[in-house]
Amino acid sequence: MYRIILMVVRLFYKVPYYLIRIWWLGTRKNFDLEKNYAFIKKVTKAANRAGRVTIESYGVENIPKENGFIFFPNHQGMFDALVFLESCPVPFSVVYKKEVSNVILLKQVFRALHAIAIDREDIKQSLQVINQMTEEVLIFPEGTRSRMGNQLLPFKGGTFKSAVRAKCPIVPCALIDSYKPFDEKSIAPVTVKLIYLPPICYEEYKQLKTPEIADIVKTKIEEAIRQYS
Repeated sequence: MYRIILMVVRLFYKVPYYLIRIWWLGTRKNFDLEKNYAFIKKVTKAANRAGRVTIESYGVENIPKENGFIFFPNHQGMFDALVFLESCPVPFSVVYKKEVSNVILLKQVFRALHAIAIDREDIKQSLQVINQMTEEVLIFPEGTRSRMGNQLLPFKGGTFKSAVRAKCPIVPCALIDSYKPFDEKSIAPVTVKLIYLPPICYEEYKQLKTPEIADIVKTKIEEAIRQYS
């Protein structure tokens, strides 16, 4: 949390404007994801610079340019979404856990992106959220952050039902050291890496069960972490 304080202190003269603007974007009746995303990306870049965080992204060319997609990254902490917001050129929404619904800034950002909260204790609600997700979405298949650095927790097969239903490409994404900015008690400069892996098209996974898809995606992410660490 020390780094969040650093971000706020170094941007103290802009923070009120950023918060009010993002709040306003989330309350507008005429929702425009591209405009909302562009402004949030601008704020994210400023916050990361102020927090002494450098984002290195690889494989941006792997993001499908049409027919939608769903990002499936490993989950390391609250900073994960900021990595995507800075590096991804394509607007997307997020499925996030209900527990962070009241975290300042995050909740305003999620509202501006029309993100949807998922209640992990309510299986019926979780399935409803997964079924309504279609394209340009980020979902964390671990369900919760690993708290083990760059090691992964088991991936939940059910989270891949959204991709099967939408018949859209699955984009495995590997986050490296994304836990460091907010989970470590340090404000030293830090570099976080994000690797967008080649998409897995519907034709490649349509015959597989969702737990099998989960295992394939997890393996690809683990291989990428070993390669880029």
